[in-house]
Amino acid sequence: MKLLFLVVVLFAVPFVIVFGEKNTSFNKIEFVQYSDDNTAIDEVKNGHLDIYYSPVPVDRLDDSSKNYLKIYPSTGTSYSILLNPATSEQFNPFSIQQVRFALNYLVDRDLIVDEILSGYGTSMVSAYKPYDPDYLSVLGTVQSFDFKYNPALANQMISSALEQEGAQKVGTTWYYKSKPIQITIFIRNDDPVRKSIGEILATQLQNVGFTVVKDYGDLTKAFSVVYGSNPSDLKWNVYTEGWVTGGFVRYDSVITAQMYSSWYSNMPGFNNPSYWNFQDPEMDDLSKKIFFGNFTSPEQRSNLINQAVDRGITDSVRIFLACKTDEFITNKKINGTINDFGAGITTRFTPINARSDSDTLTIGVKKIYQGAWNPIAGFVDSSSQQIWGVISDPGSFKDPYTGYTIPVRSDWKVHTMGPLDKVGVPSDAIRWDVATQKWVHVGSGIKATSEVTFHLKFGNWHNKMPMDMNDVLYGIYFMYQWGTDDVNGTKTFDSEYSPKANQAAKTLVGIRILDNETIEVYQNYWHFDSGEIADSAQVWPAMPWEMLYSMEKAVTDGKLAFSRSDSVSKNVDWMSLVVPDDAHILMANLQDFETEKAVPPALAFVNDSNYFAERYNSSASWISKHGHAVISNGPYYLDAYYPDARKMVLKSFADSTYPFSADHWRKFENVSVPKIESIEVPSIVSLGSKLAIPISVTPNSTVYYYFTNSQGKIISHGNQTSETGSMEIVLPPKDSLHLDPNANGFQLFVVSDKAYKPDMYHTSFLAINGTAPPLNETIVQSTVNVETGLSSLYVIFIVVITAILAIYLARRLKNGV
Repeated sequence: MKLLFLVVVLFAVPFVIVFGEKNTSFNKIEFVQYSDDNTAIDEVKNGHLDIYYSPVPVDRLDDSSKNYLKIYPSTGTSYSILLNPATSEQFNPFSIQQVRFALNYLVDRDLIVDEILSGYGTSMVSAYKPYDPDYLSVLGTVQSFDFKYNPALANQMISSALEQEGAQKVGTTWYYKSKPIQITIFIRNDDPVRKSIGEILATQLQNVGFTVVKDYGDLTKAFSVVYGSNPSDLKWNVYTEGWVTGGFVRYDSVITAQMYSSWYSNMPGFNNPSYWNFQDPEMDDLSKKIFFGNFTSPEQRSNLINQAVDRGITDSVRIFLACKTDEFITNKKINGTINDFGAGITTRFTPINARSDSDTLTIGVKKIYQGAWNPIAGFVDSSSQQIWGVISDPGSFKDPYTGYTIPVRSDWKVHTMGPLDKVGVPSDAIRWDVATQKWVHVGSGIKATSEVTFHLKFGNWHNKMPMDMNDVLYGIYFMYQWGTDDVNGTKTFDSEYSPKANQAAKTLVGIRILDNETIEVYQNYWHFDSGEIADSAQVWPAMPWEMLYSMEKAVTDGKLAFSRSDSVSKNVDWMSLVVPDDAHILMANLQDFETEKAVPPALAFVNDSNYFAERYNSSASWISKHGHAVISNGPYYLDAYYPDARKMVLKSFADSTYPFSADHWRKFENVSVPKIESIEVPSIVSLGSKLAIPISVTPNSTVYYYFTNSQGKIISHGNQTSETGSMEIVLPPKDSLHLDPNANGFQLFVVSDKAYKPDMYHTSFLAINGTAPPLNETIVQSTVNVETGLSSLYVIFIVVITAILAIYLARRLKNGV
């Protein structure tokens, strides 16, 4: 029997050629839409496409493909269903928690993995994927639910809940007040996986007795029907969601808020004050503590995450189903590809670091444009985020293999006295006062949890104007101003952005500018990893201040909206900087600012009319020349967007002020991933006896292991590290007594400090009373296929004939793909 374990192998390749002044390997990058996978694969093979940013179905890559392609595995895609829990005049069964929770037994996660994903994936119960660094923290909570496909149990739970509400089942159909209980399921038909999930779920819901209406559409339609409508209008009841990861994150402080909490504006209602909104105050409290560092130790953080995951699964508004092992492809001539453990090759580092013998890099995407391009409440689809990541440099980012925070356009020094003590804040530190519309001193006697001193690596904006500290100040002002509560219908409020900004503004105590490139940030945030403190305090600007000023005016004038929900509720367009009409509105504002010699309140202290005129004129001229309003600071700039051709063209920002050379990120081309070399697991063990499991892993790796009973409850766990890689895991007799006289589980995760994505192993063994026969399962490593990144581990069974049937019934092997 063969087990496939996922590994990522990247090799350094020779430098080919550099174009531009010093900072890019290509003169131009073209992002082109390819909706059909077969066409895209052929285009990558023949070299018309260099990289395809959409995962390729495994069955469409035969052995001959390897002659033309490089293939990279990734585990960044996951799938969920979003349920509408709103109460309404029309009866909505998913307003009942028990009905929502029952769907965990109605969906067949194993079927999704085995059939729809063809075995290339793993089932999910929570928002954490098995490959996420925080997954080990929540493993016990996740397994405690022990969800298994059980439609009979689901039907029983649903029937009980509906009958309590007065519903009746007539024949095979549920009725409420003499009307069939109708469910509308919005199925994404632009994604074969989600279409299949939706069709299966629709059938299951019909089998339970609901009258099901199927509504098909893509993300653009979903923005209107699902994310943009009032949930109580019941335009939808169920939606098939898909998620891709933008990067590998060691400590994910966002995910419990994003996936389970209303305050983060990603739950039904999306914080639009005119809509019905899902509310769970306890969930909000937990996720805010995680998000804003309200814990005193790693253990307390882990406890908060477990409580939040338990609460989120119990609420069952968003139910996670499976994560997929994707395969991405590039043409063989492309070197320098970086395969982030979260984003895969779509990480921002790939187009920045890639090389070939051409001066143009051509990247295919599934959809070139969905949603809207704006840095406040836009960039919500994967393609726009991927392209924006090449155009705009962040102040900090995540290491693609460890997930730790790394500097990009800022360096920092963190000072903290720990989670309980405070540091003094200088009295001349400032903050924005919304009431007086001025910067004010924080005053004496103020303290903060942490102090971060940033040295910012300024350069020119794409419009050739120098970045400066005013860009930083305006971004901080914007957070304060737009983070106020929606009191008296203030114009500076956005239903999606403002609630998040409001929470962030509460943690920021003040700032102090030391010189033209150095700023101190004082905040009430703590983390046991200083990099996370710096990341939380980051003030690096993404766009020139005058562009934010112009965008503000467009929104407060009622011409555009920052977010999709506000655009729907206010009946205006969702601001997109690449849409000519929107860009012209912003350009007209800039021209008016220049004519009127306007000075924004946040920069009232600047007494230089020429400075303001140059800023307004340069950005207005950029929009006039390029037909869009995307101005940032990365190694490439957006030259043009061609909607009819479904293409975006980026050009090298050949500017002497840009701080990085083309090979700056080449260090990420190599990664050594820890692997399980061999393991021997007894097939049958005796209750109350010592269980010893010898294993061999990559030297200096850390092994995390878990023993579980037949209900999935963890009865023993621990971790070990070995310089040689050889070790023995022992379950002592007192713990083996807690095994069930049935099939029990053993799970193994192997990570290292340089690569935190685990190699995984999972098997079952039988526990019996009495003496167990000497049955072992031995796994040894085979050679690694460097093209696909997949290795094979061969399972050798030493079988005693009298135990064959017991082993067959007890054992289930699950690999880590």
